Amino acid sequence: MRLKAVLPLLLVLSVAVPAARAQGVQAFMAQPSKVDPAVTQFDDQNVILLGGGKHAPLVVFFTGTGGKPEWSIPFLTVIAEQGYNVIALAYDDAPSVSAVCPQDPDPDCSRKFRQMRIYGTGGPAPVSNPVAESIQVRLAELLRALARSQPDAGWDAFLNGDAPRWDQIVVSGLSQGAGMAALIAKQTLTRRVVLFSSPWDVTGPDHHPAPWLSEPSATPMDRWFAEYHRQERTAPLIVAGYAALGVPPDHILVFDNALPPGSPLSGSDNPYHLSTIEDPAYADRWRQMFGQAADFELNPAPAHPGECRDPDHKAQGLSNSAEDFSC
Repeated sequence: MRLKAVLPLLLVLSVAVPAARAQGVQAFMAQPSKVDPAVTQFDDQNVILLGGGKHAPLVVFFTGTGGKPEWSIPFLTVIAEQGYNVIALAYDDAPSVSAVCPQDPDPDCSRKFRQMRIYGTGGPAPVSNPVAESIQVRLAELLRALARSQPDAGWDAFLNGDAPRWDQIVVSGLSQGAGMAALIAKQTLTRRVVLFSSPWDVTGPDHHPAPWLSEPSATPMDRWFAEYHRQERTAPLIVAGYAALGVPPDHILVFDNALPPGSPLSGSDNPYHLSTIEDPAYADRWRQMFGQAADFELNPAPAHPGECRDPDHKAQGLSNSAEDFSC
């Protein structure tokens, strides 16, 4: 991967600088507080990878607790080379769900926690964050800024009024970020869901899966893909979480490579957890999980802003059919 010559994003993204180029993939970084000054915390640079043209489908990836989007560039470049455009989005990621909810007697703790992080609303929750720092608003503001600075790049196809068009977006994440992707896909139709080693949201003294995991999904289950490493400390909880979600067994990959010699992960207390997106030996499996971007076709933008939104998160109780939720 080699550095690309300066091609700054304009206006609100004037501080963004190219990060890398590989196999035709351009990478840029944009600081959340420069996109939206209302963001004051968790201000690590967002990463934008351009692997396709104007009509390329979009992958949005959420890192794990304490992760920086730029750490995922090598992994996400492989995905962009499949023809996708990719955004690795910074979000309020500490404390983690697993640090808060297992001790909370409320079985709905993890849903309330994640809804606060995703939407910035939802009533009493075990954590709080400004609406401007919610995943939904952060992504919408970034997409608007990209649409203004690159008007011919097709970014507005992923916006519906003030919200992202989740029905046109592949959601993915690692660890806590995978749980965010999973709840979005449960409550709203998405193009595809790709989960890395999570969610393992649990409740009760026996640590059984949280109730939200087993609720009906707005995203059809044949669009769900997941993996975990056999030697992860939390592997049994991840397996139970995927079963509760209803991920088809043939859509779950079990990684089992040993750590590469000299891996910096060797000193971690759960080294195989991060290895699933850091070991390039898994590249073919990453490609398998995301598929080729050419397999997706963007739908026209909705005629009326808001018609695809589900602000009350009720769609998951209505249908599993994509046709019932598409624009």
